Amino acid sequence: MTAQRYGAGIWHFATYLDRYATDGYGTPRSVIEAIDLAGQVRDLSVVDINYPFFGGDFTNAQVKEALDRNKLGVIGITPEIYTREFVKGSFTNPDAGVRRRTHELVTEACDQVRYFGADYVKLWPGQDGWDYPFQVDYGTLWKHSLDGVGQLASENPDLKFVIEYKPREPRVRMSFGSVARTLLGIEKIGLPNVGILLDFGHAIMGGESAADSAQLAIDYGRLFGMDVNDNYRSWDDDLVAGSLHPIELFEFFYVLRKNKWEGVWQLDQFPFREDSVAAANHAIDFLKAAAKGLEALDIEALKAAQGRHDAIGALKVAQKALFGAM
Repeated sequence: MTAQRYGAGIWHFATYLDRYATDGYGTPRSVIEAIDLAGQVRDLSVVDINYPFFGGDFTNAQVKEALDRNKLGVIGITPEIYTREFVKGSFTNPDAGVRRRTHELVTEACDQVRYFGADYVKLWPGQDGWDYPFQVDYGTLWKHSLDGVGQLASENPDLKFVIEYKPREPRVRMSFGSVARTLLGIEKIGLPNVGILLDFGHAIMGGESAADSAQLAIDYGRLFGMDVNDNYRSWDDDLVAGSLHPIELFEFFYVLRKNKWEGVWQLDQFPFREDSVAAANHAIDFLKAAAKGLEALDIEALKAAQGRHDAIGALKVAQKALFGAM
């Protein structure tokens, strides 16, 4: 088994605003400054980078130089298809011109993936969906979602595309809103280079078991990436991984390890008020403890308990391994 690698979305090291603190929670940072902060995190190997680059007009070479001096690689490029320009949707926008613009922007992101040697283009079409009954024709909306992703995947067969599903926010109902719905769409597209990025927080926010969702995506050969964080289930709080649901997160990692899934364990956290480097270090320390716990897990005892559907017996085995490793 290869050594576990850890990553983070570069936005983890940016500064944020919300509808109350509209002046932000800190001085704005550029992508270069964010990369320099990411370089201070222990055991961080790769970052996911937004495109276009934030905080200034930077060339690929300037971003690459910052990554190199911080000994960081790039796992994914996330095109910003969820901003004001796409207020009524990206792939599903009623304006064909905006749908073409989505295609153009993601195509540009494809070139960034090739330049930086990243693993995938990450698609998070956050504005694709609806808010009210009767607002959209559901069949048309779904067709536009699949056509948009499918066209890009067919035009770029050398690249992987991952869809990060989420139940809601910013839309009240998002087009790719669950693991099952997203898998149905991917199977309908029918191309081998389209998969899922499973965000632990999005899964539990949507009432899913993240471990079960991971197993489902793996069974269909579509789990191409993952993010971890935590929340109170009612909203995508993007809190530090393991802070609220450590045993469920441990089960998620167990399913990955059981299936020999060896991708990057990546942070998708938003430390609004916390020190971003400290928050990342703390989260990775938990992930490393979880990895150690997986090595200590009594697999035979766990299988025996699961074979009996013995909840308490299985929990005892899992809790002993996880909490004994911390």
